[in-house]
Amino acid sequence: MPEAEVLAENEVQSRLRELKGWELRDGRLRKQFVFRTFLRAVTFVNAIAYLAESAGHHPDIAINYNRVTLRLITHSAGGLTERDFQLASEIDDKLGTKLILPPEEGRSGA
Repeated sequence: MPEAEVLAENEVQSRLRELKGWELRDGRLRKQFVFRTFLRAVTFVNAIAYLAESAGHHPDIAINYNRVTLRLITHSAGGLTERDFQLASEIDDKLGTKLILPPEEGRSGA
């Protein structure tokens, strides 16, 4: 597989607007999901693992009880690439579920 190219800042900002609830933080795409229970959070992480493995692209994942935080960056390229945005979009499309609690008013999921 050829090395992915790091996207220019204007491309990153444009692609970020296409994603719902993702933010740019410390040079990475970041999104936090909140679930009703710890078990649902872990089930979600297991589903992420299957998507990531099939994409050959793996997010950094943090689990804090019922909160799952995903961070995406193409480590081998040293920045954000199309692969990061594709995986973020696939996560939202395939794993968006009613098990996820909506963000509280006034919070962006941080």
